[in-house]
Amino acid sequence: MPTTFPYPTEVEQSMKVMYRSLWEDDRRRYAAVEAAKLPHGGVDYIAGLLDCDPKTIRRGQGDLDLLQAQPLQDIVPSERVRKKGVEANPS
Repeated sequence: MPTTFPYPTEVEQSMKVMYRSLWEDDRRRYAAVEAAKLPHGGVDYIAGLLDCDPKTIRRGQGDLDLLQAQPLQDIVPSERVRKKGVEANPS
């Protein structure tokens, strides 16, 4: 059964919160995954919902294609998000 959209308001709000909580590269991959769940027009719907450019979603699709070409066991997040010695909340 195909996924229908637009999603309910509560789901859209959760998607927006999730999107805003991610780093830039994670945002575009998340948007790409969400768009992939939808039929034709999904990229435009997700771009409008998340306030991002459809090109961002297409770039995320390319990112995912590159990741999917790797063995699953080789796909791991970076060990560090911040540079060594940088505090999370400097005062």
